[in-house]
Amino acid sequence: MFKRSLPLAASSLFVTLITSLGAPAAPPASRTQPLPRLKVSSNHRFLVDENGKPFFYLADTAWELFHRLTREEAVEYLDTRAKQGFTVVQAVAIAELNGLVDPNAYGDLPLSGKDPEKPAVLHEPNSGNLKRHDYWSHVEYIIDQANRRGLYVGLLPTWGSWVAKGPKDEPIFTSASAERYGEFLGKRFGRKGIIWILGGDRPAAGVEDIWRAMARGIAVGVSGKEDYDAVLIGFHPPGGATSSTWFHDDPWLAMNMQQDGHGNPGKAQSWKKIAHDYALNPPKPVIDAEPLYEDHPIAFNSKENGYSFDAHVRQYLYWDLFSGACGHTYGNHAVWQMYKQGRVPVNGPLMYWNEAIHRPGAGEMRHARHLIESRPMLSRVPDQTLVVDELDGSDHIAATRGDGYALIYSAQGRAFALNLGKISGDRVRCWWFSPRSGDSIAAGDFENQGTHRFVPPSEGFGSDWVLIVDDASKQYPLPATK
Repeated sequence: MFKRSLPLAASSLFVTLITSLGAPAAPPASRTQPLPRLKVSSNHRFLVDENGKPFFYLADTAWELFHRLTREEAVEYLDTRAKQGFTVVQAVAIAELNGLVDPNAYGDLPLSGKDPEKPAVLHEPNSGNLKRHDYWSHVEYIIDQANRRGLYVGLLPTWGSWVAKGPKDEPIFTSASAERYGEFLGKRFGRKGIIWILGGDRPAAGVEDIWRAMARGIAVGVSGKEDYDAVLIGFHPPGGATSSTWFHDDPWLAMNMQQDGHGNPGKAQSWKKIAHDYALNPPKPVIDAEPLYEDHPIAFNSKENGYSFDAHVRQYLYWDLFSGACGHTYGNHAVWQMYKQGRVPVNGPLMYWNEAIHRPGAGEMRHARHLIESRPMLSRVPDQTLVVDELDGSDHIAATRGDGYALIYSAQGRAFALNLGKISGDRVRCWWFSPRSGDSIAAGDFENQGTHRFVPPSEGFGSDWVLIVDDASKQYPLPATK
């Protein structure tokens, strides 16, 4: 069982600590301009905005955001995630937890009579009248508040249980109703900062046409025609699965999404699954849309395996990114269900959601974003030939490189040998980057040839490190820490 004790503070081992400068300002609390539209990059590996600026997808899983929070609570949640450096929040319109029959915080339901062709719309959008708001104006309010804080909403039109035909599901959609419902959503929300995510923890087998119809409806609602260039759509699959199984060749699927689920990181070996989708043709961006949450019973068995904590979620984060992912999704077990006093807990949450949003793992996600954004993003590729022995399981060493730089992740601070000469430059300048604090320390300058052995500043579970290897002539800045 993993224990909640961390190794000796790495700072006590530092000879020279170099704190990076130039941290970006806090996100705006009141953005007035619409968020730029997002699209797939020209090399089909990343996301960029409409002006070509690279976009780092750093999401939080907030499945029950629309369903369970008041407006004031939603603003508290969004303020926190924006300050922590997230760029996306993933939330569900027709929620998983009895979303058809349990009303939202104001007593409103999403549909009339469980009919997806009858969204329960009581008045025109943006009336500003709290006494007359309906379910969809509440959704719109939260989306607008997210966008004002620089956060895109990864909007799931419905949880998969309302489409799939499993023993615990209650399908309410046909292809026809899915298309009309998708068109309703596209018209209502399509001009906002939205990333569309179909699916919702269910396989698509047998209902592929329903999801295709919903995607078509969204595109028509947004642009007036079946134009998938006007929308950015992914598909959230069940645990252990990937959207590529059913939809890789579909024109509406802009990026492949995986769900690694909630098992031990070393056993799940998410890097292999990311690498699989990365290698597919035609190429598409790939992302892990639901890895192990922080504070989650590992493999759903807390008695034998304990609960996860920040060291676990960091492993998924860096393994996925360095294996080819265009971004990452974080989650906390109490937050996705918005657990608080008086609610029935799902799988043993450890605290209430408004405490859990401040857990260490959430605050540490931004360090990876700052690391990736500090170097040319769109040139980055996975490259395991950088390391002599990539190791396996919880010791796995993952490597990626781009224009004049390489990044190597040692998940438990294990020493490794690096094959130099794979990036530009006569000499390389190296740094040890801490995924826990975002700080960097000098690791030396070397001739860019041959093999060199690197020993991280500390070792053991929780002592993960990234080696930054730069073409010295590039003079890249250190990643920001704030």
